[in-house]
Amino acid sequence: MMNIAYSAYIAFYLYLVMLLVQWTVATFSKVKQPNAIPGKIDDDLSHNSFIFRAHRTFHNTLENSPLFVGTVLFAFILNYQSPIFAMLVWTYVIARIVHMVLYYAIATEKNPSPRSYFFMIGVIANTIMLVMIGLRLL
Repeated sequence: MMNIAYSAYIAFYLYLVMLLVQWTVATFSKVKQPNAIPGKIDDDLSHNSFIFRAHRTFHNTLENSPLFVGTVLFAFILNYQSPIFAMLVWTYVIARIVHMVLYYAIATEKNPSPRSYFFMIGVIANTIMLVMIGLRLL
């Protein structure tokens, strides 16, 4: 049987792989466009453009990464081994993967969009993890 910490390590590793995949998709979808300028997407693009969605997917993950990465690494440093914490790490990672897939697949300006629910699942999972660490420190 896999130990709890190892399960969280695998989930964290998959998160990093997902981040690399998002960067690759965003970079190569944009580079294939005529007159592509590194680091800039056309201001006229919106959700109907896969380039825009790939760019926003990657940047949304970057915007949320510091809290998640900090929370998980802090737990690892504390050697916090909780089945609930590991389950929340997996919940966050799976929610972010589903968010990514939905962002790539659905061109919508509607709010909330289907991806919004998975974004919120990730936020809630991360918040609970942070609270769990805080309680552990008390």
